[in-house]
Amino acid sequence: MKSINPEDFRVTDTIKLSKIPTLVDFDADEEEKEEKLVDIQKKLSKRQDIMYAHNRYAVLICLQGMDTSGKDSLIREVFKEFNSRGVVVHSFKTPNSTELEHDYLWRHYSALPEKGKFAVFNRTHYENVLVTKVHPEYIMFENIPGIEKVEDITPKFWKNRMKQINNFEKHITQNGTVILKFYMHMSKEEQRKRLLKRLENQEDNWKFSTGDLKERDLWDDYMKCYEEAINHTSKENAPWFVIPADDKEMARCIVAKIIWEEIQKLSDIKEPELDPEIKANIEEYKEQLKE
Repeated sequence: MKSINPEDFRVTDTIKLSKIPTLVDFDADEEEKEEKLVDIQKKLSKRQDIMYAHNRYAVLICLQGMDTSGKDSLIREVFKEFNSRGVVVHSFKTPNSTELEHDYLWRHYSALPEKGKFAVFNRTHYENVLVTKVHPEYIMFENIPGIEKVEDITPKFWKNRMKQINNFEKHITQNGTVILKFYMHMSKEEQRKRLLKRLENQEDNWKFSTGDLKERDLWDDYMKCYEEAINHTSKENAPWFVIPADDKEMARCIVAKIIWEEIQKLSDIKEPELDPEIKANIEEYKEQLKE
């Protein structure tokens, strides 16, 4: 299996998604990919335990991608070995009535991870410059001053929203949250196959929605919005990684490796030291327990 270099997927300059492959050959069979993932799963689990005890950093994993791009299964597999108290998954759907009474970032602030923990946003605050940009009529539910009709939503509105997201991410990274953002880059043809599979396999029928086909018709609009969002918000403190997602198993390996490499950069993390008084009397305590 070829080595995975996280820098190959990091967005550091303006990208064009149509120029980025959705499938990369790492010369690995299914068994090799599984072994690689299991190895990283175990290392991530041990590191997370230390980070939990260290209690200084939080980690926010943001996953975006079109329907069927593999986000759910990636979460299940990559974080399989984590202690359940150390990772929380949030799947953001259409804002409810309470959420709409606040600004669009409020519900995301509320779900941020505690120090020492990981949070995974399955669909994220970027939905507010993706779905709402493709369907600007949704903005009307937010009751924003000065926005009385769709025509009031100008290019400046979206530019300001990008700035707000950058400021949001800058604020939380400066306060100890590591942000890693992954766009699951799947081809339209691969999505067609996966949607068809949902219909052909009875046990997967429940996953299919007619809305999937309606959104698929807007594929080009979504790609344009993803490009703009990634290009405007991939920063050193909150980088985007474009992950080739036509091969689900390989995509999981890549994401896991990137997370592992990035948290390894937190060089000040170490296991807490035992209280000196307890350390000095540890043999006595052991004898008490044996008795």
